Amino acid sequence: MSVRLPGPGVLTAWLAATVPAPLVVYEWTHRWEEDQPISTALWWPVLASPVLAAVVAARQPRRPAVAVGLSTLVTAALLAVSLAYFRWVVPLTGEARWGRVLLGGAALAVAGALIGYVVGGRLPHRARPASRRGYLVGGLAVVSGALLAQTAVRLGAEDSTIGQPPHEYGGVGPYSTSAGRFTVPAGGAYAIFSVGFSPADPDCRVTGGGSAARAAEPVSVPPGDYGGDAATYAWVATLRVPSPGTWTLDCRADDPEASYVVGDVPEIRGAVGEVIHWPVGVIWLLGAVPGLLIVADTARRRRASHPAVLTAAGNI
Repeated sequence: MSVRLPGPGVLTAWLAATVPAPLVVYEWTHRWEEDQPISTALWWPVLASPVLAAVVAARQPRRPAVAVGLSTLVTAALLAVSLAYFRWVVPLTGEARWGRVLLGGAALAVAGALIGYVVGGRLPHRARPASRRGYLVGGLAVVSGALLAQTAVRLGAEDSTIGQPPHEYGGVGPYSTSAGRFTVPAGGAYAIFSVGFSPADPDCRVTGGGSAARAAEPVSVPPGDYGGDAATYAWVATLRVPSPGTWTLDCRADDPEASYVVGDVPEIRGAVGEVIHWPVGVIWLLGAVPGLLIVADTARRRRASHPAVLTAAGNI
């Protein structure tokens, strides 16, 4: 009997439980100005390790060494992937002993594999043809995965930002008192922040110094929760000025009461600081990949089961 590796459904569940879930749950249960520490995120993949190992071990041949060894190896590999996400992509605040975390998760995986092996031996193992429900599950995973990917990028960028609130140089709108003018101490890149519930997709341009209008570069996934008690900011665009001095900012949005201020570009740790500038479609596609794999796997299994069904019908 051959070994059985976890399918796309198991992989999708693991990624959902260890990557976006820690960020989303923390956002729901804590105040907006609190940055998530790395410790609260790492508990999720560590505690999910024995569950994954038990599921994989229960599906293996009735050989203890094969079931426990394979399930532990698979779990350790996926655990390392989730830890790498929080180590290099979204490095949250605080410190973590990564080696101990990995070893602790692997130890729990061994315990989970033993339990899964024992329980799996008492369960009937019958090959079932792939159901069309796989397409529905895959479709739901595509949509939810795309949305969760964008949410994970946004929340990860917010919690990986170094220092806040940003220094303000002026802005435009009812919140600002500078009548659309801002003064910067040096040339270079500056951030445009939306204030409160102002639209996150304004058309902003800057003029001054006798030069033509310069369009600001929108941030594809605007991170928010910047600011203080008076107002919250979201980084919606980046503008570049060639020299210090006073410039004029013009932002057109659907809301005539919208306000935007110019400040220093937030410093975001890890690769997520670059990911927020990727096209949103690319981020959606990455999040949809697990669901697409479920759909493809369902189609493959249904095609493989058709010859067997036709042969059985011909023998009747």
